[in-house]
Amino acid sequence: AHLFWLSDAQWAAIEPHLPRNQPGARRVDDRRVISGIIHVLKTGCRWCDCPPDYGPSTTIYNRFNRWSRRCFWVGLLDALATSGAVTRSTAIDSTYVKAQRPLTAEKGGEAQGIGPSRGGQTSKIHALTDVLGRPFAFHLTAGNVSDMKAAPVLLANLTGARYVLADKGYDANALRKMLRSVSVVPVIPGRRNRKRAIAYDARRYRDRHLIENAFCRIKDFRRVATRYDKLARNFLSAVALATLVAFWI
Repeated sequence: AHLFWLSDAQWAAIEPHLPRNQPGARRVDDRRVISGIIHVLKTGCRWCDCPPDYGPSTTIYNRFNRWSRRCFWVGLLDALATSGAVTRSTAIDSTYVKAQRPLTAEKGGEAQGIGPSRGGQTSKIHALTDVLGRPFAFHLTAGNVSDMKAAPVLLANLTGARYVLADKGYDANALRKMLRSVSVVPVIPGRRNRKRAIAYDARRYRDRHLIENAFCRIKDFRRVATRYDKLARNFLSAVALATLVAFWI
């Protein structure tokens, strides 16, 4: 199988943010281990099947899990993406991810972002993308959580936006009012059952396809397209790392 290795440019972007003075006399170097983690995310193989070129498979998983527990991977996305995102026009949307059967029997599925939907037991990735269609913020919920419930969490810390693009699933007076209260123009078409037609910028709305493209791109990573991780924090870490590789490094 083709092995993934971080390029010099990619490593130069990541290396300044890595934890320092880590213990271990024979510690496998971070560049090799992170390349192995990304290989697992891309191929969808089990951690124990990670090629030995990257080092012991237990080392690959343990470092991913330990740094995930510290919120390092999500923090790395924040450091590299948030500062570089061009958010004058921002799109919001969500996508479903199938959770594998062994996960559905776990207690506390809702707490781990797993719930019933039309596709069975699923998780839902909610995201914001910038002007260029690059995701820079995520929120994970169970598959049966509505887009409207997750939207305020994502939009609460949005800065510098003048327009927010969204589909009809986000058509709610409360959301429109919240956006206008912070001088953001909602570019959201109205639902069919509205008695009065909603005016919106149809030309600007055409750019909403960029967020759909972004979801397709991060789902090229097999462990994002299908959720194998039991813990929500580990799955969200996988999403963050896939996004970094696909868009930000």
